[in-house]
Amino acid sequence: MGWKTLDEMDLAGKTVLTRVDINVPVDNGRVTDTTRIDRIVPTVEAILSAGGKPMLIAHFGRPKGKVVDAMSLRQIVPALESALGHTVQFIETLEGAEAMTEEARAAEVLLMENIRFYPGEEANDPDFAARIAGLGDIYCNDAFSAAHRAHASTEAIARLLPCCAGRLMQAELQALEAALGAPKRPVAAVVGGAKVSTKLDLLGNLVGKVDKLVIGGGMANTFLAAQGLSVGKSLCEHEMADTAREIMAKAGAAGCEIILPSDVVIAQDFKAGAPSETVPAHACPDDAMILDAGAGSIARINAAFEASQTLIWNGPLGAFEIEPFDTATNAAAAHAAALTRTGKLTSVAGGGDTVAALNQAGAAEAFTYISTAGGAFLEWMEGKALPGVEALNT
Repeated sequence: MGWKTLDEMDLAGKTVLTRVDINVPVDNGRVTDTTRIDRIVPTVEAILSAGGKPMLIAHFGRPKGKVVDAMSLRQIVPALESALGHTVQFIETLEGAEAMTEEARAAEVLLMENIRFYPGEEANDPDFAARIAGLGDIYCNDAFSAAHRAHASTEAIARLLPCCAGRLMQAELQALEAALGAPKRPVAAVVGGAKVSTKLDLLGNLVGKVDKLVIGGGMANTFLAAQGLSVGKSLCEHEMADTAREIMAKAGAAGCEIILPSDVVIAQDFKAGAPSETVPAHACPDDAMILDAGAGSIARINAAFEASQTLIWNGPLGAFEIEPFDTATNAAAAHAAALTRTGKLTSVAGGGDTVAALNQAGAAEAFTYISTAGGAFLEWMEGKALPGVEALNT
């Protein structure tokens, strides 16, 4: 761990440039989900209690270096003030931040306008980064979800000021280190979702690092087909068969057991409540589609969890959006949650569909850590260096 925490910094009387992710859903100017705002509260509170002044730097949407009124962070201010319990002074321009009014100086918390309104942000322009750095004394990155981007406010600025990780960034990095960096073994991983092609790097990295790899969702169909099994009219990337066989061979050489469905739930139609039945994985009719893993497969997955001390989860095991094809995801998630509650399993999960699936299963709260960082979480699982994290190590 080469990065510093807030506790290691002298914040008294300092302006702390704090990169956060408050890219929240908004409808008619009202924030509809405050999760990302709620998660930055501990960092802001820590800075304030240590005598510092947080100046929040964030993006909203993808304005591509231009001012887009609909993407202004001004609309986030009421929700931010409500969550923080402090007044938030909105600063409309970089020039305004460089020549702050007395009113702005007196505010408890400062919020800069959408940093992506400036082309220098996504270009990681060193001159632009220097201008931002000139606004404060210390840089704190609390936006792990943007850490896979080498932007001025996530990467270049960290090389210009004393820097540290915020509370959310710290929790995320510690959880990920516990899951893959130096995990308690055996380690199991669940990788689900529609396509093998979107998770090639992930699978390639995991087979060399985990002991058991559960493959589910449409991806599992591709692996079953690669073994010569018929998958009927299921979602399947037949053109990826050679790649699937290569991954299985790499897993075998590394001593990683790949767990594929041994029985599957099939239906004629992809719709809620469609008539379905469970058949062995090798017995899918040509006119049917595989939409979930069967009871035997669930038992094997649960046994893999019981034999492990660490679990990493990304992606659902079936078509979890519609009943009854959410059964495998719900059952496996509930079992992982139960093992986590009793202290037998360290469980880390991330990715958009994953968080939705675990919430639906009522299992998310019991997991050791749930990452809300989609792209950054995946790139970390793929074994890639994250520029925003690497910069904190300087």
